Amino acid sequence: MTGFHLRDAVAGDATALSAIFRRASLSNDGDRESLLAHPAALDWRGPPEPPARCRVVTDGRTGAAVGFATTVPSGADLELEDLFVDPARMRRGVARALVDDVVAFARSTGVARVTVDANPHARRFYEAVGFVADGPTSTELGPGLRMHRDA
Repeated sequence: MTGFHLRDAVAGDATALSAIFRRASLSNDGDRESLLAHPAALDWRGPPEPPARCRVVTDGRTGAAVGFATTVPSGADLELEDLFVDPARMRRGVARALVDDVVAFARSTGVARVTVDANPHARRFYEAVGFVADGPTSTELGPGLRMHRDA
C-alpha cells in the first residue's frame, strides 16, 4: 500500500468518513436499491467512543482520508463493524491494509479472533484476506455471512 498512512480517527474526520461510507455503500450494485429504500442506513454515526476503535487510511501526498475500519470488542472477539474504502481508491490495497491493521491490533491486545458480518458480495474479499465463513446471518439490509479470522 504505497503512498498511504494509517492512523486513529479523530472527531474532525467525521465528515470525510461519512462521505466515504456513503460513496462506498452506493458503489455496490447489489446494495444500492436497498440502501436508497432505507436512507437512514447511509448515515454513518462518526468515529466511535472507546472501547470501539476507528482507523483511517490517508493519502500520503494530500492527507485525505481514503478508507476506514471500525472495530468493537465483542465478548472474547474483536468485531469488525465497518470497512469502507472510497470507490476511487478501491483495489489498491487499502482494505487489505485495514484488515491487517485490525488483526495486528487484535493480536497485540490478546484477542484471538476477529469476526465480521459480511455482505454476500464481500465474501471473496474477506476470504482473500484470511476470513472463513461460519454461516448465514441476517443484517438490517438482508442476508449476510458470519465470518471470522484467527488473529
